[in-house]
Amino acid sequence: MIPLQTADTLPDWAALAPAVLLAVTALALFLIDSIDPSDESPGLLAGVATLGPVLAMVVTGWYLVAGTGMPRTGGAIELFSGQLVVDGMSLFFTFIFTSVSALITVASYDYLSGRQNQAEYYALVLLAATGMSVMASANSLATAFVALELSSLPSYGLVAYLKNDRGSVEAGLKYFLIGAVSSAVLAYGISLIYASSGVLQLPAIAGVLAAGIDNTGVLGVGILMVAGGFAFKTASVPFHFWAPEAYEGAPAPVSAFLSSASKAAGFVLAFRIFVTAFPLDVVAGTIDWALAFTVLALVTMTVGNFAAATQDKVKRMLAYSSIGHAGYALIGIAVLTGTADQGYALGASMLHLFVYGFMNTGAFLFVALVEYWGVGRTFEDYNGLAKQAPVACVAMTVFLFSLAGLPIGGGALSKWTLLSATASAATLGAWLLAAALIVNSALSLFYYSRVVKAMWLEDPTGDFEVTSYPTGLYAAVVGAAIVTFLLLPAFGVVSGTAFDAAAALF
Repeated sequence: MIPLQTADTLPDWAALAPAVLLAVTALALFLIDSIDPSDESPGLLAGVATLGPVLAMVVTGWYLVAGTGMPRTGGAIELFSGQLVVDGMSLFFTFIFTSVSALITVASYDYLSGRQNQAEYYALVLLAATGMSVMASANSLATAFVALELSSLPSYGLVAYLKNDRGSVEAGLKYFLIGAVSSAVLAYGISLIYASSGVLQLPAIAGVLAAGIDNTGVLGVGILMVAGGFAFKTASVPFHFWAPEAYEGAPAPVSAFLSSASKAAGFVLAFRIFVTAFPLDVVAGTIDWALAFTVLALVTMTVGNFAAATQDKVKRMLAYSSIGHAGYALIGIAVLTGTADQGYALGASMLHLFVYGFMNTGAFLFVALVEYWGVGRTFEDYNGLAKQAPVACVAMTVFLFSLAGLPIGGGALSKWTLLSATASAATLGAWLLAAALIVNSALSLFYYSRVVKAMWLEDPTGDFEVTSYPTGLYAAVVGAAIVTFLLLPAFGVVSGTAFDAAAALF
């Protein structure tokens, strides 16, 4: 049980308060839109849409820090006969989802100016975040699949939100078709696991496998198919090809949402399922999924970074960069061998995803700000931008250098933590991952610096003038930059929470 300070007065279902707040806010937006279907009250819609995730973030933070000792005691609440579990890991990732959602809704106030169907847009963001929150608590393969679809279906609509933009509609269609195929693969993998074990709850699967089963071949295929489904959700190679198209065609705030929150949701589900249902000592002789994730991490970070280095559009470069960061986050689960400090390794990936949520969201929101000004999309279009928008360009510089791993934000320490996690494993695969992380981080500094150089050192090549400073977008970009920068001195508090939450799984 969660050792809440008010445990005698709070029912167990109160542990799901963050997800409930997100869902209720989405329904409230539909109600407001049904009463006043015109989009003449964008401030009300944006205010209500922001209030929900902010309240959910506050509740989640209280559960993590003030109201519960859960991450340090390993306590948890099981709900609906064990279908959902609320513990340190689920709350840690829910904090990521709610904070990113709040940034997206604030930034979207200006980005959606003059557009129709604003209530539907905000509601889809919150419904997707609700699905992600449930994914973080999923303790059954059936619940995990339903939560994944609750997160995915609104995302398809968000990518195609710009209905008069051919690129947005095409990206939404591609995302939907590829997502449908990946869902089918995941569902078939779940069916094979159920056929082998006869149960769907994660701890029960581990118990059955520990007792021994006959059809280990079917089980191995099922585990591989489930891994493939998660690789799609996290945009890992070779299931990454949808990401650049979807991120480039979608509205920039949606690209930020998918590349940060949605990616984190895929990882928390993979962490929980593989650690809880398929411990390596239990599935030994069936499939070495740590080796599979090692290969996946190596290929993903390398392909993502090398592809990003060849792009001439900033938004597409960030899309491929996000693929590279998926490879970094895979390191934590790839080094979960018997010699590794497993809680530390998994916590390192959680920590990187936390920092990445702010710095990558901020970078995409800066692109949204540039699109709002009508500046352009290529590196050359950013030439001289710092002369007209110095504050925003300082924020973008913080995001990019932190993404590269320079000590200007939390990204430097999160990458260092991943490196030390590989050292704790002390295997050939772990050393290869460490070398790949160093090489790819150095490469990323090259293409991130191209943007910084264009903004600060180059002379403007086009006739543009920044005539307005949208409040919502500016607040979101600057706020994300401040958090990214402050994560450097506050790293100890965040890392302690991540490591303790991860250790509770083992």
